Amino acid sequence: MAASAVLALLLASALAGAAAGGDIVHQDDQAPKIPGCNNDFVLVKVQSWVGGNEGDEFVGVGARFGPKIVSKEKQATREPLTLADPIHACAPPKNKLVSGGVLLVERGKCKFTKKAKLAEAAGASGILIINSGTELYKMVCEKNETELDIHIPAVLLPKDAGQALRSLLTANTSSVGVQLYSPDRPVVDTAEVFLWLMAVGTVLCASYWSAWSAREAVTEQEKLLKDGHEVSLTVEGGGSSGIVDINVISAMMFVVVASCFLIMLYKLMSAWFIDLLVVIFCIGGVEGLQTCLVAILSRWFTSAAGSFVKVPFFGAISYLTMAVSPFCVVFAVLWAIYRQFPYAWIAQDILGIALIVTVIQIVRVPNLKVGSVLLSCAFLYDIFWVFVSKSLFHESVMIAVARGDNTDEDGVPMLLKIPRMFDPWGGYSIIGFGDILLPGLVVAFAMRYDWAGKKSLRCGYFLWSASAYGTGLLITYVALNLMDGHGQPALLYIVPFTLGTLMSLGWKRGELRNLWFKGEPERVCTHQGYLQMAKPPPAAAAHDDEDS
Repeated sequence: MAASAVLALLLASALAGAAAGGDIVHQDDQAPKIPGCNNDFVLVKVQSWVGGNEGDEFVGVGARFGPKIVSKEKQATREPLTLADPIHACAPPKNKLVSGGVLLVERGKCKFTKKAKLAEAAGASGILIINSGTELYKMVCEKNETELDIHIPAVLLPKDAGQALRSLLTANTSSVGVQLYSPDRPVVDTAEVFLWLMAVGTVLCASYWSAWSAREAVTEQEKLLKDGHEVSLTVEGGGSSGIVDINVISAMMFVVVASCFLIMLYKLMSAWFIDLLVVIFCIGGVEGLQTCLVAILSRWFTSAAGSFVKVPFFGAISYLTMAVSPFCVVFAVLWAIYRQFPYAWIAQDILGIALIVTVIQIVRVPNLKVGSVLLSCAFLYDIFWVFVSKSLFHESVMIAVARGDNTDEDGVPMLLKIPRMFDPWGGYSIIGFGDILLPGLVVAFAMRYDWAGKKSLRCGYFLWSASAYGTGLLITYVALNLMDGHGQPALLYIVPFTLGTLMSLGWKRGELRNLWFKGEPERVCTHQGYLQMAKPPPAAAAHDDEDS
């Protein structure tokens, strides 16, 4: 399980960075802006109507030129749709347009602006241009175009959407109409609120479990001391305990290896590679869910949790684990099969949270020094792959991988996501595992420190570090909305708040050196018998030397 936890931490580190579901406004400084051609590129909804009945809805992109498209559906008038003749609309239309109708044309043979001017001259109220490919293309103006006085909206549709509208016109004797509008996203969507609560709640639960496990280990050792057994008071990671204490080298290597893994995801992103990630995620999710369920149920089924049986290749496994495992496997397999269904995100979040909680319980930061190195490297990693990578790869590598570009999926599985319920554009609000797991390791360290030193919430470090994490994540979503939905590196805001709070409090209380190097408060051992057995007093040792 420890090896799986380290692999899960690596996968989580590769996907740090928060994003919302798709940008509605895209500001492109490279495309020329001239008078009459200076609009932002916006997504536009094209609602079709056949014989007075509502039909399919399509999505296109507005042009740099022309008037701004209305944002509310009730303000958008329903206009009749006419197929252009000639189809490319590079000459005045031969067929007579219905007054105020929208012209459907194909891309090519002349400029976008010429098509729009001819359509406007023929009396059209708008123009829909069918792209030659399935992607969306930005309709721009050339720098030498000066007389751009276009008063009708122009929208480019992907080829499949345009062909669907064309089929409606050729196959139906009934009238076909369209509405064009570009609704705004809500300032704050409830999905972001629930996602924030989910992330903070996961960190709190994982921290509590980590501190409780550490305290149980110390209690067990103190019992052994009272019985006269020679054991160390220090809780060490590794070994049979299954706890992994990371060090400075491994903290830096996580980011290096995660960068290599992210590039591999970016370059190999395809349907088969997504399937491979789904399999890996299911394995980790099954182990995480199983570990969490066994820990919870063991309080009621103590006999089943304490009875073990040897299983080939797995060793000694409790009866409770054997009873829970089939459910976890079936749960993960059903999610993998039906993961594209509307409510599959619930199962994905359950598996993801269980995995994160389990990893934080197993992988531990021993002191603030290691935690600072880990989060500082992750801070630089997040900024580089969200912002700087645009100059090297012409797009944000982190966001492209998180969206699952070049696949039919809504994104890679190593994400927590919630649908944007009140957003007219739909989509998901998402957060990478790394934005919860990596800061969570430091918050869990703070709680273990408080419990070891028997500190109250106010006088300890956990409350303040958890509050700092929540504040940093909240600011991430504020920045996300201010940037019109463009993906934000969450660790850019989380790391300074979390580390800054811990270091400031430690320095103010005079405990920074202890936090930084030792990672646990000063404790006085009261088991004098154990001390005498482990190391004789100096006086007794000198007396023995005299006798000899």
